[in-house]
Amino acid sequence: MLRSDVPVLSRAAGRPALPSGPMDFTEAWLRNRRLSEHTRDAYRRDVAGWLAWCGGRELDPLRASFLDVNAYARELEATLGPRTGRPLTPATVARKLSALSSWYEFLVKLRAIDGNPVSGADRPRLDRDHSATVGLTPEEVDALLAAAEAETGPAAARNRAAIALLADLGLRVGELVSLDLNDLGAERGHRSVRFVGKGGRPRRRALTPGTAYAVDAYLAARAAAEGVDVERLTGPLLATATGARLDRHSVFRLVRRLAQVAGIPAAAKLSPHSLRHAFATTARAEGVPLEDVQDAMGHADPRTTRRYDRDRHNLDRDPAYVIWAARARRRG
Repeated sequence: MLRSDVPVLSRAAGRPALPSGPMDFTEAWLRNRRLSEHTRDAYRRDVAGWLAWCGGRELDPLRASFLDVNAYARELEATLGPRTGRPLTPATVARKLSALSSWYEFLVKLRAIDGNPVSGADRPRLDRDHSATVGLTPEEVDALLAAAEAETGPAAARNRAAIALLADLGLRVGELVSLDLNDLGAERGHRSVRFVGKGGRPRRRALTPGTAYAVDAYLAARAAAEGVDVERLTGPLLATATGARLDRHSVFRLVRRLAQVAGIPAAAKLSPHSLRHAFATTARAEGVPLEDVQDAMGHADPRTTRRYDRDRHNLDRDPAYVIWAARARRRG
């Protein structure tokens, strides 16, 4: 029995059809998955891009083959990004095809099609040991936090809280801006925050004393501006002057502006994700086990966490030194 929010399939002429249009199935597919709103929007754009490509060639998406998907992928690889002016990266193309594959798998489960055409397509090869994100050294993160601390003005306290959450927790920008006030809490003596991570997985993280202080100072200032007690504040954790949710583009601009103030050379190329990379690198350099960093970052695959660790090839961390030191201790 199909769920009521899934469009009904027509089996006229012995083959299922999409009487209401493919985008209706897209919405049913998205409702069927635990995803953040940002991820839903990205997947929706990915599928819409494929459907537009099919429409321009009068190709029925239900009859597309892996050859059609290959042609689409090669065209994507030659497409210039609107912001960078450079061809889309293999990771971007792979992500678009991954979303498309999931969409088709949903149609297979509903028996709208016999097979997934993306499964046989030639997807871009990804270097799991490489990331295009510009990283930050611990000293540069300190300088960024200092620049935020030195700011004045009505948005200064909010900006300090945002940068502290990015630096100390290594949150994704989508996770940061999706936080609501009721996501804050306390568990076994820890100040904490709960949110939905990538893949729709519920997550919880501890707030460091410094981050908790920055968040409390911001909420106190916000409550005073609204003329209410902190406990009566509602809505998004990070809000604009009008009470709207702070968006990811504002956070991008904030990181780059503060980096420029801090004198960081790569300021124009930084992003909130740079702080996420710095979190992983510093945690590993300070001896935090890989599995703990992986859990903190919400990675399903430890290889992803290793890619974030910019210092992983540093010979100072070669385990040969640990083995040698242990042997030396045994010999007394």
